[in-house]
Amino acid sequence: MKDEQLKHESEKLSNTIFEKGMDRRSFLEGTTKIAGLTLGLSLVNSLNLESAGATSKLGLHKKSDLVFPVISDVHILKSGTTDLQKWGSALHQLNELVPKQDALVVVGDLTENGYIEEYDRFMSIYDIQKQPKAVSMIAIGNHDYWNGLSVIDSQKRFIEKTGMESIYYHKVVKGYHFIVLGTEDGKTEGTFSVKQIEWLGEQLKLANTDDPKKPIFVFHHQPIKGTIYGSEWGFSANKDLFYDTLKEYPQVITFSGHTHYPLDEPRTIHQKDFTTLATASLKNMWVEAGYIQGELPKGAETFSQGLIVEVHGDKVFIHRRDFTQNDWVGEPWIIDCRGKKNSFKYTEMRDQVKPRFPKGSSISIVDTTSTEMNIMFNQANDNSLVHSYKVVAKNKLTGQITKEFRSFSEFYKDPVPNPFVQPVKGLQPGTSYSIEVYAIDSFGNISDTFLKMDGITKA
Repeated sequence: MKDEQLKHESEKLSNTIFEKGMDRRSFLEGTTKIAGLTLGLSLVNSLNLESAGATSKLGLHKKSDLVFPVISDVHILKSGTTDLQKWGSALHQLNELVPKQDALVVVGDLTENGYIEEYDRFMSIYDIQKQPKAVSMIAIGNHDYWNGLSVIDSQKRFIEKTGMESIYYHKVVKGYHFIVLGTEDGKTEGTFSVKQIEWLGEQLKLANTDDPKKPIFVFHHQPIKGTIYGSEWGFSANKDLFYDTLKEYPQVITFSGHTHYPLDEPRTIHQKDFTTLATASLKNMWVEAGYIQGELPKGAETFSQGLIVEVHGDKVFIHRRDFTQNDWVGEPWIIDCRGKKNSFKYTEMRDQVKPRFPKGSSISIVDTTSTEMNIMFNQANDNSLVHSYKVVAKNKLTGQITKEFRSFSEFYKDPVPNPFVQPVKGLQPGTSYSIEVYAIDSFGNISDTFLKMDGITKA
């Protein structure tokens, strides 16, 4: 595509409609929103969007020491409009929310396959909407290698098209250190060589020497296994060396993409020896396997989330943004800049409270066939988030478990459906069943009480 055509397409998309899909935002901090009518697709003009901060009670600081958005997994294709619309819509909201950005970071998978046309389409939108005074930092992701080129040529294309100095580099913005790492091939789980990790160690030492009381921001596409929600998709090779290099500096805050997991989940922040954060995705949503809705639940294609990071005094504020809803996700996470481990509050053991069904909660059958019961029940409450339910169907005559499965609470929707309707399939005709429902929160705590009802399938 020629430059003039690209410019025309970009300007057209920057002034045209941006799709807004199904509501999708979690019931967080123990709050369960009541679902009304399911919203269908609506169309909103990108230049006439409601003020991005108008729908939220959670404002940004008027004056911050440092502020920058972090997004990832844009996955621009060779053709089509939805990907460009979502990319443009996210940048538009970020410009409304943060009109004076110090930097903007994209943590990998700019493109679907690393083709020239995809890079050109990505940059055409970015060049129009980026803020000229904001320092651009872009990381390479595994998808950016999937073009049939050699690893070296894929990296050269990334550098040429994005204008980055290398696939890994170190910048200082307003006295704060940003270290951007690059996965070194197209493997899904990611590859970080000993050479790159040793370089990381040198840069961390420099940043710490410069000012040990300031956070050090580190960006890499794939997560570190054993940290955040979704980190099972992270890298294994040299993982211990990578982790041990970072843990020497508790003031480190890392950001990774790749998983596409929703920021509504409280485990998308993790603290142990340092802080790790997920950055979600602009393309679509994935969730973990093993649940009845699947890894790509209905409506996943309308998902689009990212972060805004503020340093204000001795605190780092992490604001989660739902670009589809044009609203915030939950309350900001607040990290102590001083990086002392005894100040860490987002640890694996931070929640020991079990979810509970509210007093008077009910469960009923709304529909029955010969092999299926559709049950309806009130969502449970939790101090953080009700992640899922365990549903058990027992044959009343034999007492044997006929069916047992886990279902997401659909915490990733906004509003969260309440009451919740759940099909129980795979039953026998003309059979009496006892159905039990247990609530499970994000940290694996299971409710002491459960909802129970009896029903009979049609003969």
